[in-house]
Amino acid sequence: MNTSELDRRYLAHTYNRFPMELSEGSGSLVRDTDGKTYIDLGSGIAVNIFGLNDAQWKAAVTAQLGKFQHCSNLYYSAPTATLAQMLCERTGMSRVFFSNSGAEANECAIKAARKWGAEQKGAEYYNIVTLKHGFHGRTLATLAATGQDVYHKDYQPLPEGFLYATAGDRAELERLVKEHKCAALMFEAVQGEGGVMPIGQDYADALREIAEKYDLLLIADEVQLGNGRSGHLYGYIEYGLQPDIVTTAKGLGGGLPIGATLFGARTAEVLQPGDHGSTFGGNPTCCAGAVNILSRIDEKLLAGVRERSDYIFRTLSGCKGIQSVSGMGLMLGLEVEKPAREFAELALQKGVLVTTAKQKIRLLPALNIPMELLETAVQKLIECAAE
Repeated sequence: MNTSELDRRYLAHTYNRFPMELSEGSGSLVRDTDGKTYIDLGSGIAVNIFGLNDAQWKAAVTAQLGKFQHCSNLYYSAPTATLAQMLCERTGMSRVFFSNSGAEANECAIKAARKWGAEQKGAEYYNIVTLKHGFHGRTLATLAATGQDVYHKDYQPLPEGFLYATAGDRAELERLVKEHKCAALMFEAVQGEGGVMPIGQDYADALREIAEKYDLLLIADEVQLGNGRSGHLYGYIEYGLQPDIVTTAKGLGGGLPIGATLFGARTAEVLQPGDHGSTFGGNPTCCAGAVNILSRIDEKLLAGVRERSDYIFRTLSGCKGIQSVSGMGLMLGLEVEKPAREFAELALQKGVLVTTAKQKIRLLPALNIPMELLETAVQKLIECAAE
């Protein structure tokens, strides 16, 4: 059997794969087993932020592999400590807990918020308000935190303690906080799976003001948008927010699995020995790769992200078959007239890889995608939309 036949025979049927098997790649170009080359506007769903086969990242990972690939959290590890220091110094946060994914980073944030609520306000202050159309992961708790019924229906009963507010509706948010005993507000600066929609400055201000008024933690989910993709180091910076907890993953590892939960001054000491843990969290090889990634997210790179974002907005807005362009930085959504899956398959035929988010096309290119490649890909998307 070939790869696709083996996949269908032995892997759980959880993914609706496109008919392409990747064989190799470099930067923002990938090649399939038939020898066809594609421009990658998905970057492994916002993971390969410097593209495929990145030489600097590979060298950092390989150097660590030459020392030791893993050690337990019973011992100190230089890459792990260095990465925590870099994250704190770049964000103004105080401490970091490392895990393996965005869902695990959010699980840690939820646990910490509930523990903080119990210690600071009382055991009944465990509710967390999240946003409708948000997405926080696929574990039972993070599914419960996800404000989309479609993700809930097959997994009842879900953990209690989550309330859902409508992004943009300040009055509803304040009503929920007043009527329920809450510990935290949790948000994505751009709702990725919910349609690539920014929450907007007015609502960001409402989140901050209500959190302050009612003594709530502010939790920023930066799993997909973070690590430079927004055009800032993290998307909440665009709105002038300073969260108490920040979660991130995906692009931080550059291709290896890592999640991080960052704690600010109010939450820095919530988790104590025995309160939480992870066998692979803080893996030194993953952290060595992440140190290299984070060290390269500088103002020059972020300016390039903003430049590329402006080009995509400017070029695709108003094109035939494209109804709107939304998002922030290089996390963008195209509302197209064709069904999203049909559009993505047509783009694949034309040599461009994109992903979908509900009925939108989601663009998540490498942050350093060469402008000439981006221009070629955008023209192909215009062709797809017009057909």
